[in-house]
Amino acid sequence: LSGLIGAGGTELAETICGLTPARGGQIALDGAPVSLNTPRQAIALGLFLVPEDRKRHGLILDFPITQNISLPSLRRLSRRGIVNRKAEAQLAHRQRQALDLRATDLSLPASSLSGGNQQKVVLARWLALSPRVILFDEPTRGVDVGAKAEIYQLMRALADQGVGVLMISSDMEEVIGVSDRVLVMHEGRIAGSLSRDQLS
Repeated sequence: LSGLIGAGGTELAETICGLTPARGGQIALDGAPVSLNTPRQAIALGLFLVPEDRKRHGLILDFPITQNISLPSLRRLSRRGIVNRKAEAQLAHRQRQALDLRATDLSLPASSLSGGNQQKVVLARWLALSPRVILFDEPTRGVDVGAKAEIYQLMRALADQGVGVLMISSDMEEVIGVSDRVLVMHEGRIAGSLSRDQLS
């Protein structure tokens, strides 16, 4: 999903994920209409958002890396309201290995990580829940070149596994280099649709 900053991509993603009420239109998952009024409903359906501003909306910077990864999985990691810390640590360790998360100690706060590794923590959180659709809002903003390449590889691997991937980006080079299909947004509306062979 491409367009200038402020074209409406973030608002569309927030609506799809239940953060913002829809004013009209319809959301369908696997061809079936769904009603999404809260993020909890979206998460239950396997629809996850990696937000544009990871520091404000994607992470709890003062929390340990482990707890940032485990947050949406707490129900599975708990029994009678008590978190199984061993299972939580194992989940964080698996995600650290899967995403090549570079952290000396998972008990450190998320604020201690580089931008690219902070983004990996946000991704680790959702990938632990087996997404059906994952929305990436400006996924490589503020990360280094190496982390960008890893994020692109991850998005491709998810798509190859059958996960729906929607990337929202105002970076034309990124859009052309990564996308299979591009929807162009202008002033809150879809203004065009381009297949990969039409991109230049």
